[in-house]
Amino acid sequence: MTADSAAVEADHRFARAVTETFAPPVVAAAMVVAFALTGAPSLRTGVGWALLAVLFTAAVPYAIVWAGVRRGHLTDHHIGVREQRRTPLLLGLASCLAGIGALALLGAPRALTAAVVVLFTTGVAITAVNQLWKLSAHAAVAAASAETLVIAFGQWMTPLFLVVALVAWSRVRLGDHSPGQVVAGAIAGVALAPPVYVLVA
Repeated sequence: MTADSAAVEADHRFARAVTETFAPPVVAAAMVVAFALTGAPSLRTGVGWALLAVLFTAAVPYAIVWAGVRRGHLTDHHIGVREQRRTPLLLGLASCLAGIGALALLGAPRALTAAVVVLFTTGVAITAVNQLWKLSAHAAVAAASAETLVIAFGQWMTPLFLVVALVAWSRVRLGDHSPGQVVAGAIAGVALAPPVYVLVA
C-alpha cells in the first residue's frame, strides 16, 4: 500500500467513524438527554424522562431499521437506497409521535417535549422529501439538534455546528450523499427548529 492509498484509507475510516458516531438516532438521543437532565427537578427524575424520550425517539426507530436489515428488507442501517426509506421512516415517525403523547400525558418538562417535537417535524420533512430525493437525514437531524440546543441554552452551543459540518463532510466523503443533499438537509434542520421549538416550549 502506498502512502497516498494509506492516507485515503485512513480518511475513509475517519469519515465512517463520524457517520456512525453522529448517526441520527445517536444525535437525537444525545439532544433529548440534555433536555431531560437540565429540565428536571432531580437527577432521578431527569434520568427517567431521558429514558422515556430516548426509547421513542432513538431506540425504537433504530430497532426498526436493524430489524429491516436483518430480514433483508434494507440494504444497510443507514438505508442508503432511497426507495427503501419510506416504511422505516414512517414507523419511526409513529414512534416519535407516541413519545410526544407519552411525554405530554405524563407532564414532562415543556422544553423536552418541544425538543422531541422538533425531531418529529424534522423527520416529517425528511420523509416527505425522500419520496423524490435523497435528503441527508444525518445532516438534517444534526443541524436541527444543534439549532435547538443553541436556542435553548445560548450561543455557547454554537460550536456544535462544527459537528454538523463534519457530519455533512463524512456523508459526502463516503459517497452516500451529494453536497447538495447534505446542504439541503442542514438548511431544513436549521429552518424548522426555531419556529417549532419556540411554539411548543
